Amino acid sequence: MKNGEYIPGQQLPEIRDLVRDGHGSKDTVSKAYKALEAQGLVTSSRGHGTRVREQTPLKRLGIARYDKAKWRDSDEVAFIADRVASGRPYQRNEQTQTVDLVKASRLVAAAHGLAEGAPVYARARLVREGAQPTHTLTSYYRPEHVEGTRIVDPTPGPAGRGGGFRVLYDAGYEIDHMKEVIFGRVPTTEEVKQLKLPPGEPVVELHRTTFTADGTVVEFAIGIHAASRFAWEYDFKVPDSAKQEDEEQ
Repeated sequence: MKNGEYIPGQQLPEIRDLVRDGHGSKDTVSKAYKALEAQGLVTSSRGHGTRVREQTPLKRLGIARYDKAKWRDSDEVAFIADRVASGRPYQRNEQTQTVDLVKASRLVAAAHGLAEGAPVYARARLVREGAQPTHTLTSYYRPEHVEGTRIVDPTPGPAGRGGGFRVLYDAGYEIDHMKEVIFGRVPTTEEVKQLKLPPGEPVVELHRTTFTADGTVVEFAIGIHAASRFAWEYDFKVPDSAKQEDEEQ
């Protein structure tokens, strides 16, 4: 697979055929196939055999995906901008969501500067590429920021033209800066089922805190991404704080 002998989607030979042709015992070949599956290189299912996994990740644009020209002046939202960059068409039914008023967890409360258990709106999305789930993203908002807006409308798809950032902008909360924390981990049993992960595949967890210019947190989001489905790409100016300090003196 790594040397190109088998292409994505191609079915591997049956174990019994490899054994018959002298490539090892049934136990040896079975262990080899299980090792490939654990590495995320193949998928196995009853009735469909073992096939090579698609290894082309969706491109994450890093900070470029949040360009205001995309969501303020156009109709793109962050994940649609990613699809455009990856050359993949977007279908509205590839995003579903639920919207609920929930009690803030310790993590969500800390991000918003609220007491644990305070009411917040949770807008939870499951995003797919065709029939395959790629990631979940749950955004948490203070009720006073979003009540009466499209953000609390559970209709499938983005929250209208420009998505949630445009809704906040129209409500008087212009996005100024963000903080993102990204780390990998082992998925939970529920995440394996929800994202249809193969054995052994990790997830990448994203925490995004979105601020206005005066430091007000208007969104805290938690994303869970199938690790093999994404590649983050960042292009930014390298800070030079020493030069800035010299200019200010």
